[in-house]
This record gives sequence, C-alpha cells and structure tokens, in this order.
Amino acid sequence: MDIMKVDAAPVNRRGGQESHLVLTKGQFGSRHLTVTWVRGEPGSEQPVHVHEQEQVYVVIQGRGVMRVGEEEQKVEAGTLVFVAPGSRHSIRNPGPDPLVFISAASPAIDVNALDEVFRYQDR
Repeated sequence: MDIMKVDAAPVNRRGGQESHLVLTKGQFGSRHLTVTWVRGEPGSEQPVHVHEQEQVYVVIQGRGVMRVGEEEQKVEAGTLVFVAPGSRHSIRNPGPDPLVFISAASPAIDVNALDEVFRYQDR
C-alpha cells in the first residue's frame, strides 16, 4: 500500500491557494493521473488556465465559484465539477470560510512544465 499525506506533499502557492501534489506520474507507479489537494483562504482565486487533460474538482469543505469557459456556478462541499480538455477554468473563494477541494486530472499533467513549480515545504 502506498500512502501520501497532504502535509508531506510538495506545494504550489498561487492566488492565495496552496495546492499539494499528492499524486503525480511515476509516483507509486502511477502512469495516467495527477491529484492535488487544495486549500484556498477567503478571497483566494486560482488563475484562469487551460490544459489538455480532462479534470475533476471535488469540493470537500467550504463554498466557491467555479468558472468553466464562460459559465460560472456556485459550488459547495459535496460538489463535483467536470472540466473537459481544452476548457479555460478557475475557482475562487468569495469567503468567509476556507475552501478545500481535490483536483484529479488524466492523463497526468506534466508538473515540471508549469509556470509555478511544486516545492517541498520547509519543515
């Protein structure tokens, strides 16, 4: 059994959100999947971005506003959002509580090609 804890995963900080890379290509023998655990404080916003993978966001805690293409919808704990490949998308937390969500993408995202890299936190 292979296990990764969120607080041990490399982190990417952007837009007031902390994205923890809990699974990436090659980790534990994974070939097709990237998974992140993301926490966004009130007022945080993920930059609008696009990639060629299909992706899901699963909201674990709090409330947010998800944008896919030109459409925006409110999301809350228990909501899954599917993002089709090539769709511009982002998520923001209008507050007042933290927003926590999991993002999974397939095929795996090349995290080394991202503008903002994932780094291990100082302990």
